[in-house]
Amino acid sequence: MAMTLRLTEDEQNALRERAAFEGTSMQEVARRAVREYIAKADHRDRVAAAAEFITQRHAVALHRLGE
Repeated sequence: MAMTLRLTEDEQNALRERAAFEGTSMQEVARRAVREYIAKADHRDRVAAAAEFITQRHAVALHRLGE
């Protein structure tokens, strides 16, 4: 799927510099950044869901430990 990504001049310069440093395209650097962001957000959501499950599942024990 094609899309247009609008960046500030500073963002575009930073992306261009990073791509040049890595010897790759600006597109590849941006795509990798999107993949990494999504992976981190998915992980954070899974951890939050697991913590909520444990908190609910063991609410009585956690309450007793807090007393």
